[in-house]
This record gives sequence, C-alpha cells and structure tokens, in this order.
Amino acid sequence: MESKSALQKKLSFVVPVFYEEECILQFIKEVEREMNEIDLDFEFVFVDDGSTDKTVQLIKQEAYSKKHIKLIELSYNHGKQAAVSAGIKYATGDYLMYMDPDLQDPPKEISKFLEEIEKGYDLVFGVREEKKDSFINVIFSKIFWSTLERFTGLKIPKGLAVMRLFNRKFADRFLLYAEQNRFIEGIFMHIGLNRSVIKISQRERFAGKSKFNFKRKMALAFDAIFDFSEKPLKAAVKLGVLLSVMGFVFLIALVFIKMFAISFQIGWLSTISTIILCSGIQLFFMGIIAIYIGRIYKETKGRPLFSIKEFTNINE
Repeated sequence: MESKSALQKKLSFVVPVFYEEECILQFIKEVEREMNEIDLDFEFVFVDDGSTDKTVQLIKQEAYSKKHIKLIELSYNHGKQAAVSAGIKYATGDYLMYMDPDLQDPPKEISKFLEEIEKGYDLVFGVREEKKDSFINVIFSKIFWSTLERFTGLKIPKGLAVMRLFNRKFADRFLLYAEQNRFIEGIFMHIGLNRSVIKISQRERFAGKSKFNFKRKMALAFDAIFDFSEKPLKAAVKLGVLLSVMGFVFLIALVFIKMFAISFQIGWLSTISTIILCSGIQLFFMGIIAIYIGRIYKETKGRPLFSIKEFTNINE
C-alpha cells in the first residue's frame, strides 16, 4: 500500500483547555485561517480539564456547525499531563500537533513544522527564539528547566515551546506509556525515534494569564525528578556514608582529646543538637524514600489515567 502524500494526510490539533474563555474563539479562528491556506485536512481535539467558565460552552457552540471541532470533557481537573494524554488517545490524524490556546506560539508557524516533519522526522520540537513573558516568569522558567536537566539528565531542548508536531507512529508509542505519574516532555524524550528542533517566534498571550505558575512548575519538576531519576536516593546514600564517616572521626577525636590533651565535660547541649540534626536528616531522606514508595503504590493500583464526562463529535 502506498503511503499517503502530504496533502492526503490529516492533522489533529491536541489542545488542553482550562479556563480559556477569553482566547478560545480567537485560537480557533487563527488556526482555521492558517489551515485554509495550507489546504490540509484537520481536526481540533480539545480536552477540557474541569473548567467552570464558558470555555466548554463556547467550544460546543462552534462544534455544532463544525464537525472537525471535537471536545473531550474530563470529569474533574486531572492536570495538564493527563489532558494531553486524553487528546492524543482520541486524535485520528496522521500528524498530531500539541498546542496551547493562548496563542503565544502563533498558528502561522504550523507550516514550518509540516515542512520539517516531511523530511522524515517522527517528532519536531518548537524552540522559542525569544520568550515573550514577564521578567519574573522568564527567571522561573530558567530555574525550572535547569532543575530538570540537573536532576534528571534529560537533554530537553533549551527554550522549549509547547508547540510540537509528531506522527502517528510516535503517538502510538506514546500511548504505550501507561504510568500514572506523567511528565510529557520526559516521555517524549524517552520514546526517542527521529526528532528535530526548529526555532519559532512567540508573541504575548492573547488574553488572560498563565495558570502554570512557579509553584506548579516546580511541582512538575519534582514529579519529573522522581519519575526519571534515582539521584535523590543516591544522594541519600552518599550523605549517609559521609555522615557516618564524619561521626566516626568526631568520636575518635573526642576520645583522643579526652585522654591525651584536655580534660573537659561533654555538654548536654551539643549532644542534643547532634541528635536533632541527625534525626532531621534521617527523616528528610526517609521522606524521599516514602515518596518513591507512594508513587509505586499509585502505579500498582492500575487506575485509569483520566475519567471522561462527555464527548462532543467523537465516537468512542
């Protein structure tokens, strides 16, 4: 069977949404305008992650007259990682493009991704030429990505944008990853296959403000660390060995001083302080171990990754 040509293929836009009433219609308008110029069959696969504003209502209004607009409503807020996974599962395109609806990654860049993936790549990452954001958010992003690289060893492209394109082969590989604790970028890097990186422009958010604040970024960073790295456990072992050696040397030194140098009374304060310090360190690393065990426990339950309340224009 001959492979489909570029014009015969279908592109699915996987778009997680969460309180996007201010920008969702503009997003649909701009993407549709761009796709009409490209002349390629396409669909939207929106995944609502528990919005209570007009986001769902606005998408449904568009979907009633446009069958290429599809909507998955999750039963409650599962988090962006699960929402993206749901969109990939129900997308039917030969190519899938993951985007956010805030229009920071502009639809005009879609053609660049299509041109690049037609060279034979399975995944094309977008890297922002310049991050259009507040100074504090730029700093937070740098801390986030540097933390990830340092503690996970994942070689994620610098300045990574949300916007990326991948083929059906890559999507099918992604769906084989069934873990509950998900870090999308980490899974994408772990899949491997042939990938490329292109630079794209960025603009200011069309409306609203980012829900992905510093607290959520660092929570995601720690999720990634515990999912893709054993470094915290190895650090606990190294520090335990170091403290044991230090304690042994300190004990020998005290005995030597007491016997051959100075006669002194060892105080309760120093003893109690040492006990508190060591107990705190022990509890800290027991907590790290407990986190790993808790995540293992969560995985062994085998619960569904997401719960769906309703489909629009999707035959389950």
